[in-house]
Amino acid sequence: MTPHQDTPLPPSSPAPTRAPAAVPASIDATLALLDEAGYVADRALATVLFLALRMGRPLFLEGEAGVGKTEIAKTLAASLGRKLIRLQCYEGLDVSSAVYEWNYAAQMMAIRLAEAAGQTDRAALEHDVFSPRYLVKRPLLQALEPQPGGPPVLLIDELDRTDEAFEAFLLEVLSDFQITVPELGAIKAEAAPIVIVTSNRTREVHDALKRRCLYHWVGYPDAARETQILRARAPRAPERLTREIVGFVQALRAEDLFKKPGVAETLDWASALHELNAVALDPALIGDTLGVLLKYQDDVERLDGGKIAQVLADMRARSRAAPKG
Repeated sequence: MTPHQDTPLPPSSPAPTRAPAAVPASIDATLALLDEAGYVADRALATVLFLALRMGRPLFLEGEAGVGKTEIAKTLAASLGRKLIRLQCYEGLDVSSAVYEWNYAAQMMAIRLAEAAGQTDRAALEHDVFSPRYLVKRPLLQALEPQPGGPPVLLIDELDRTDEAFEAFLLEVLSDFQITVPELGAIKAEAAPIVIVTSNRTREVHDALKRRCLYHWVGYPDAARETQILRARAPRAPERLTREIVGFVQALRAEDLFKKPGVAETLDWASALHELNAVALDPALIGDTLGVLLKYQDDVERLDGGKIAQVLADMRARSRAAPKG
């Protein structure tokens, strides 16, 4: 059969949740955009995000789990009034789950109806059944569709969970914002989506894919920025408790743990302590709620009652010794 080149896709129906906003015109405007949505970013992140938006390049975010990589894409979509399309990666992810597949049941029904009606032109029948009407679009293909609010935000989350074969498939998507369907030809986006790719670095992602992206490492925040994050995302926590939560989590990250708590765990812990009406930390309270912060039994066992009391005392001593202002 003869493929159709650059097959257009009809616009999808869901509209953005808010009025579309213009892409920020400066780094400061990017910082302000994120801040208004409650995402506390440093200038380095705002700079690379601004460049990715202005240059139309995918942004590859790497870092430990729970540091806010996924949240960047969510915040960007909400702030710009764009549709968020998320591809959650996992081992064994294939084209039929990530890109497209044919609706074989509908195709077979169409063939039988055509045969019953006496249609004998095989080429015409193939042309009809291998048309966009029978194409089931998965996240990557959906991201190439025109959207009422402008190009969507495509989040390719935890790419390191997939294999190298899927990475190779992504090269065409990230280079040319198009996907080749053998029966239809190249399907190309009218306007490039905003692409955020994340990785927890459980394995190295191939250089060929990274070259197509701008890159930023998202690390654990320092105490000042983590305090800002808690004030923005957990404003109900008392000020003293907020400071102590941040100080204790920062101290925990200096310990020899299998999985250090990320910002997501800090926020969960603040919410849990608020539900318990806590106003300050104490060793018993920390021990009872340690499962909110730490997700591995070996890490929990390392922090017995004595160790928790020591970390808390050291944290408070450093806080008292720190210059005020």
